[in-house]
Amino acid sequence: MIPRENNPEFLNDFLDYSSTILNKSTNTVKEYNYDIAHFLKFIKYHYKMATVDSEEFIKEIDISDMTLDTISQITLQDIHAFLGYLKNGYSSKPATLARKTASIRMFFKYLCNKMKRIPNNPAQDLESPKLGKRLPKYLTLDESRKLLNTVKDPVLNTHGNHNNSIRDSAMITLFLNCGMRLSELTSINLSDIDFENNKLTVIGKGNKERTVYLNKACINAINEYLKIRPHDGVQFSSRNALFLSEQRKRISNRTVQYIVKQEFRAAGIDPNKYSVHKLRHTAATLMYKYGQVDIRALQEVLGHESIATTQIYTHVDDEQVRNAIESNPLANE
Repeated sequence: MIPRENNPEFLNDFLDYSSTILNKSTNTVKEYNYDIAHFLKFIKYHYKMATVDSEEFIKEIDISDMTLDTISQITLQDIHAFLGYLKNGYSSKPATLARKTASIRMFFKYLCNKMKRIPNNPAQDLESPKLGKRLPKYLTLDESRKLLNTVKDPVLNTHGNHNNSIRDSAMITLFLNCGMRLSELTSINLSDIDFENNKLTVIGKGNKERTVYLNKACINAINEYLKIRPHDGVQFSSRNALFLSEQRKRISNRTVQYIVKQEFRAAGIDPNKYSVHKLRHTAATLMYKYGQVDIRALQEVLGHESIATTQIYTHVDDEQVRNAIESNPLANE
């Protein structure tokens, strides 16, 4: 829940607009609230409108009484000062600063361009921090197989509960074969699955619906889980959920993250190096590397809005680089 009572009215108006008109997801709206509230607290401190005496206590500042008159005074230099405070005080990475920048840009665009509640948009020329290109981390094919075999093994499974092992195996199978996001997996409903056509519907980023096709491994894993999935005592609001927790309610993102970390550890894979999201990277890389999947098809599979996002998976590994050199006709001269 967003603590709306701690926000000034114009911030809540922006959140409502983002949720309803822009159809932003609940998580995105929460991020907007966190980012803008932090920014406004910094502005009160920066303008000496707060009683705290150091940056250490900025997050404790009350912004509920902030007015649009103050917002109208904000300059591009003030926004740069906020980003500097985040980098120096929190060691924020470029990706985090880019997200904050996007939130601030959306906020001022709403107040100035859309609602005409302030005369000028100080974020109009705000540039996004430059992001360095980083290759995605992913499991190798052998590590992926080892992870799947570990979670299926009744001796190695980390929960000591056979039914949980079958459930966890189904979840990891979907992650590694379909490349779906964590929130997409936990939100799957029984009614979303089309067994006749081997596909399911998921809701991705921005509440966008897409079709995920299921291969034999996924269908088998889901069917095995459905044989032992609880039916009695399931929380009313979770009766349609595919994956259930031991409390017989829809499994949470945090629980899945914990389970995957445990399975990484059991499989001898460093849980500090890899995360649930790295399974998505793994699925995409394996499809591209071994399946010779067209980049456009991979974009559809992953639900990326821009193909530029998908292109990070077109990287080549050391083995491919070595093979390219060895294939030079002059290699044996």
